Amino acid sequence: MSGSNSSSPGYGSDARTGEAATPEPLNFAVHSLPSPVLPRAQARHGRLKMLLVLLVCAAPVIASYVTYYLIRPQGGTNHGVLIQPQQPFPDLGALPLTDLQGASVAPAALKGQWLLVTVAGGACDALCERQLYLQRQLREALGKNRSRVDRVWLIDDKAAVRPELLPALQGALVLRAPREALAGWLQAAPGQSLAAHFHVVDPLGNYMMRFPAPSDASAIKHDLEKLLRASANWDPAGR
Repeated sequence: MSGSNSSSPGYGSDARTGEAATPEPLNFAVHSLPSPVLPRAQARHGRLKMLLVLLVCAAPVIASYVTYYLIRPQGGTNHGVLIQPQQPFPDLGALPLTDLQGASVAPAALKGQWLLVTVAGGACDALCERQLYLQRQLREALGKNRSRVDRVWLIDDKAAVRPELLPALQGALVLRAPREALAGWLQAAPGQSLAAHFHVVDPLGNYMMRFPAPSDASAIKHDLEKLLRASANWDPAGR
């Protein structure tokens, strides 16, 4: 069409020579894009969420260290003496337990609870009576946690239990075990008998602590409370 330029940009002829002009290369200029800038409040919120996620992930590790180093009873700082290494429940052959009617009881049946154990003959002398009374009082003093602790009296002879003791034994586990079998599992302090101590067995069936004689009720209660706090996350009440 006359008067119009139908050539594509960058092409055409030289007006003076009539020769075709050399095509001009196309240039693409790339400009830097603006960096996204988050509002301060949004950035702060994101960092806070990341910190919370990290804390949640690390919480079990932190809790285990706190429990082990600060809550778990350590020999020398508590009244009770830790048994090292802990002594697991022997099997029925090594620790033949029977109830007062003579029926066999498997030691494994006692697992699932903290056990506060005393040892004495069936005749139950003055020391035995004191230990049984204190054992009951200690459990009651634990308040809402008392359902996590069982009282156990292990009778190490064949003597009959005096009838007047039976009312005080309501709720306790009263079992017979040979003295030599108990001596192979429980440990007394040098120069003392098993009957002089309270013995503690954990819910997994490990004999792990004894309390020195004579018994100090307030110190024993303090140690039991620490044990129950330290195990609260894995030891539910009841068997």
